[in-house]
Amino acid sequence: MRALRFVALGDSLTQGVGDPVGEGWRGWAALLAGGLAPVDAPVDAAVDAAVEFTNLAASGAQTRDVLERQTPAGLALRPDIVSVVIGVNDTLRCTFDIHAVAERLDTVYSAFRAQDAVLITACLPDPGATLGLPGALARPLARRQRAVNAVVHALSERHGAVHLHASEGEWLTDRAMWSADRLHPGERGHRQLAVRFHAVLTEAGLANGPAPSAEPEFPAPTRSAGLWWLATAGTGWVARRCTDLLPQLLTLAADEVHHRARGTSARLDLRAAHAVASALASLSAVEQPDAA
Repeated sequence: MRALRFVALGDSLTQGVGDPVGEGWRGWAALLAGGLAPVDAPVDAAVDAAVEFTNLAASGAQTRDVLERQTPAGLALRPDIVSVVIGVNDTLRCTFDIHAVAERLDTVYSAFRAQDAVLITACLPDPGATLGLPGALARPLARRQRAVNAVVHALSERHGAVHLHASEGEWLTDRAMWSADRLHPGERGHRQLAVRFHAVLTEAGLANGPAPSAEPEFPAPTRSAGLWWLATAGTGWVARRCTDLLPQLLTLAADEVHHRARGTSARLDLRAAHAVASALASLSAVEQPDAA
């Protein structure tokens, strides 16, 4: 029996930011790996011998990075299971384009399914809500994240992925689940994701190892440690992203206020829904040329 190969693609969430172990990050994917023993593995088989885990995720990655950098490396490993959890960073860029996001994800999903890899995906919380931004700033980001989630939902179903609804649940409002930056889960939050991924994989008959523990191994960072992180590394992290997004976000917020004042906010939602439908329809047109 050869080891099961599990490869994780994505951004800082999958890299493990918020769940420090030693000098690096661990995260939900590494926690999940121990529960992904092959279904024919002996019950007492050592996890290290039963699963080969490779984490290709990188902080700041967008769907373009997953397509152009992580996917070729992942395909070369010929994984049995591959996780593709990505999209939040796309919503935080002035270049956000749901058509491009859909095309890239469709290409990535197709490539791994062509190798008969089990594909696992997730829809994600909107960053405006987790960061606690004011409504006029948060709503445009929420609309973008809903668009990405809708695309991920549709493509996950099309490609037969095992999908986790991570944009839902009480864990989103439980402060104990989140790290100091309020954008990444802490250890407890990463464990919650690992437990939920393990549950959907077990239900699909694809996980034979023990479920990850939901209880943290390390004490949660103190409030003072969290404030210190925000004042040092966290400030730089936010600044790097706001430099790119802020001018456009202010424009989006002004548009939001304008429509809200006129009672026409529904038009913004309809516009976003139409963009998603158009993006998915374009993919269908490419995959299904004129039968005549």
